[in-house]
Amino acid sequence: MGAWELLLVGVVLLLGLSGVLVPGAPGSWLVWAAVLWWAFEDPRPLSWGVLVGATAVLLLVQVIRWWLPPRSLRASGATPRMAVYAGVGALLGFFLVPVIGAIPGCLGGIYLAERLRLGGHGDAMTSLRRVMRQGGTSVLVELFACLLIAGAWLGAVVWG
Repeated sequence: MGAWELLLVGVVLLLGLSGVLVPGAPGSWLVWAAVLWWAFEDPRPLSWGVLVGATAVLLLVQVIRWWLPPRSLRASGATPRMAVYAGVGALLGFFLVPVIGAIPGCLGGIYLAERLRLGGHGDAMTSLRRVMRQGGTSVLVELFACLLIAGAWLGAVVWG
């Protein structure tokens, strides 16, 4: 697989990661489709292993999301700006503190967005709790799974 094709797969992965944060966008499906495309174009055992792992992770995430409350982020006061801060925080956290840093990074991004919007620590913490109860946990679970898949793909491309 050439460098341009790998770059396109990476772009689709990034679109999928950002699509997780947009209500109604098929973010996790785009991430899975990018890995599927890569596996078909580069048929090695490693690529098929990443595809099988991605499929298993996304199926597990769907089961977990059924247990969580339905998404009603608009009712909680979530804004597109908050989604951007949460996504950037999760991405930075994922790479700064490998893998598990995505969770505090996402929460920190939401807190920062609310702190800038509302001005105070107490109000920002209250808003963070409200957003996480109203469906933010579901988004965080899906985003974390897609970051795991993207990280596995990146690791397989770089070191595989």
